[in-house]
Amino acid sequence: MVIGVELDRINFVPITIASLRACRLRPCTKPPYLPRHTLKFKQPRVVFDGVPRLPIRARENRGLYVSANGHSQSLNSIVAEEESDVIKRSGDSKEVLGVTGDDSEMMERFQSEEEKSSSGSQLKKRIVFGLAIGISVGGVVLAGGSVFTVAVAAAVFAAAREYFELLRSRGIAAGMTPPPRYVSRVCSVICALMPLLTLYFGQIDVSVTSAAFIVALALLLQRGNPRFAQLSSAIFGLFYCGYLPCFWVKLRCGLSAPALNTKIGSAWPVLLGGRAQWTVGLVATLISFSSIIAADTFAFLGGKTFGRTPLTNISPKKTWEGVVAGLTGCIITTLALSKLFCWPTSLLSAAAFGFLNFVGSLFGDLIESMIKRDAGVKDSGSLIPGHGGILDRVDSYVFTGALAYSFVKAFLPLYGV
Repeated sequence: MVIGVELDRINFVPITIASLRACRLRPCTKPPYLPRHTLKFKQPRVVFDGVPRLPIRARENRGLYVSANGHSQSLNSIVAEEESDVIKRSGDSKEVLGVTGDDSEMMERFQSEEEKSSSGSQLKKRIVFGLAIGISVGGVVLAGGSVFTVAVAAAVFAAAREYFELLRSRGIAAGMTPPPRYVSRVCSVICALMPLLTLYFGQIDVSVTSAAFIVALALLLQRGNPRFAQLSSAIFGLFYCGYLPCFWVKLRCGLSAPALNTKIGSAWPVLLGGRAQWTVGLVATLISFSSIIAADTFAFLGGKTFGRTPLTNISPKKTWEGVVAGLTGCIITTLALSKLFCWPTSLLSAAAFGFLNFVGSLFGDLIESMIKRDAGVKDSGSLIPGHGGILDRVDSYVFTGALAYSFVKAFLPLYGV
């Protein structure tokens, strides 16, 4: 009597009558075609009670199989006889398939290999799309003006949409009432308009005041009773996704003074703007962006290599060792670029600028991690393959723009740089 099936180095398919039925006209001697990602196990062997295990092999030009008592018997009859017994017996899936301990270890090993290959594929996607985004952002920063502002507005709109979708997630919506959908759409549009208004008016005050008034009015006019949680979450969305990114527009487009002794600016082609293109705003923006990228990279590598002490419960993967590595990489990058661009001229000012960039980057990352943790999601979206959503990519830049602009505008003039 057949009591199980042992698997021996072929692709795995469910053992059913439909999958193992022999051809009526001629025996099937070719292995079945299986998808690429099908699990691989051992070759099927019919295991008999008290009899050594006999391999299931189709004899050439015959559709018969050798049974335990030595008689020729089709696989259809073998499966038909055992199917009723299998259904009656309640047991583990390993017992039904006859999977041994070695097979279980092989399954676990194969699953771990699949996870490694999947993580490798995700890493490739992350690198490819990261390089593409980096090159595109570099071109946008160099272009400046309306090109830079429109790009910021597009990123802000996508980030605002993801933020208000996070408010509707099961984790956050269970503890508060999210804003109505039409209010979320209005807020997203207003957030996208704020960088454009900042470029046009040269300041943020007008756009922020108008945005807050419109959102409050929209909430008050909704049907039913408006909640304070709706107002507070909507206003924070305006601040987080709309107001703070406007400082990048002020930093890049508002500081139009030419950079001091910029060697690259002197050799810059006239067709691309010449020396006038290299302003303090451009140099400060390039240094800030580069230092943030360096901080994220060094923090990731340092935490992965030396990470032992958790930083906070908000983001369990972040460690103090990673923070130290990120801070070191950020300051070194800022010092190197300040030497290259000859701005700022003081090494102490450059180190302080790098420190502020790192603090803003870390703070923005933790804020977004807190929002996602309450929402119960890993990524804010899936717009960028391998990276998640827009908010996952710009979280380190949200608060950094305000710190960088304030430092360049308020503190550097005190030292004559």
